[in-house]
Amino acid sequence: MKRRYVSVMTIAVFALGTVFVSCKKDKTNNNNLTATQVNDIPADTIIGIYTSGPATGQPYGSGKFTFFSLERNEVVAHADSATTKWDLAFRGTTILTNGGTSGPASGGAFVYVGTFDGLSSVPADSVFRTDNAPTYAIKTGSGNGWYSYNGATQLITPIPGRILVIRTASGKYAKVEIMNYYKGGVTPDASASDNDKLSKQRYYTFRYTFQSNGSMNF
Repeated sequence: MKRRYVSVMTIAVFALGTVFVSCKKDKTNNNNLTATQVNDIPADTIIGIYTSGPATGQPYGSGKFTFFSLERNEVVAHADSATTKWDLAFRGTTILTNGGTSGPASGGAFVYVGTFDGLSSVPADSVFRTDNAPTYAIKTGSGNGWYSYNGATQLITPIPGRILVIRTASGKYAKVEIMNYYKGGVTPDASASDNDKLSKQRYYTFRYTFQSNGSMNF
């Protein structure tokens, strides 16, 4: 059966435009590294809702990931998705690392339970996972990785104390904390309209620390 859809006009214009990333530097830690905050990274923003077929009522985007370099603190062109120029890629709640089935580099990750500031080095017994689609180093699904989904409110929120430890494309290390999943870094109220919740989601705000010297210390 052919799927029909309706457009979510409030976000279609952004999906076709240029991506601008806002970021700021955070405080310096004991290892003289500065945490960087990145705001409003689009992650396949929603452009429609299925009105027929098995996915009726479910939102969809264009299906493309947004690629990001932690080392250079910048969005990487989609044309470079098959290169080692990126470290993380975002689409909906799925985050890829540049390795395994997702890319040609040596990237990997695991989810650390603890605080961002409290993680001063990669634990010695750590095991980095690599992407092996349809499973990924950073697990998907509510409660499995970095987020939880509330079916009653239809809102996605980061789980406190879940830090993504990343082995980058170049084999260096970073720690990443997802802070928010909605545009402007503000989660809509539970009573907000469905359109408001849909049009503002899939915009990541996160902070990270990248260790450029190759050590596992943050």
